[in-house]
Amino acid sequence: MARRESLRRRTAFRDVRPRILIVCEGTKTEPGYFEDLRQLYRRVVELELSPGGVPKTLVVRAAQSKKDAEHAAKAAKDENLRYDEVWCVFDIDDHPKVDDAKQQARDNGIKLAISNPCFELCVLLHFQEQWAHTSTAKLRAACRKYLPGYKKDLPMETLRMRHDQAATRARNLDTWQQNQGRQDANPSTGVYKLTQFIRDFAGG
Repeated sequence: MARRESLRRRTAFRDVRPRILIVCEGTKTEPGYFEDLRQLYRRVVELELSPGGVPKTLVVRAAQSKKDAEHAAKAAKDENLRYDEVWCVFDIDDHPKVDDAKQQARDNGIKLAISNPCFELCVLLHFQEQWAHTSTAKLRAACRKYLPGYKKDLPMETLRMRHDQAATRARNLDTWQQNQGRQDANPSTGVYKLTQFIRDFAGG
């Protein structure tokens, strides 16, 4: 993997682990989901979370954090201070300026994990397929069928065992939408790309 090679070429002042910044829209559900991954893979991946905001604001903050890390690395002559990957995680919902956020992400080398209409689609795919156009309200209701009492907190011990199924369903859904020229269309979620990237470094 090219990223692994770049890590080995660093002059390390500490254990060399990929350093990934995740800037996510929510302040509870999404951070909880990625915090669980951080705890699972903390020995091999260094995850930093920055929650809260709308898509354009998230990308602006991510771009600034990336630049700050690059300046710090240059000043300290320590390449480990750079981020290996910077990701923004957000929903389509009814947010304004989503296209602007996408363009700014491309301009700054920031990767996106977009859910349409919302992150609950990612949650639901741990349990079932979802091919039909849907809404946030319907997805939350569907999640409660599998997770009674679900609001914003996720029972990660339940979801953790189903990551592979969720990733496969999300990938198939993503491929289906793209083949019809409908990237990021409802329903779709790119969260699996980020989780798979993290798990690849962990070896599974």
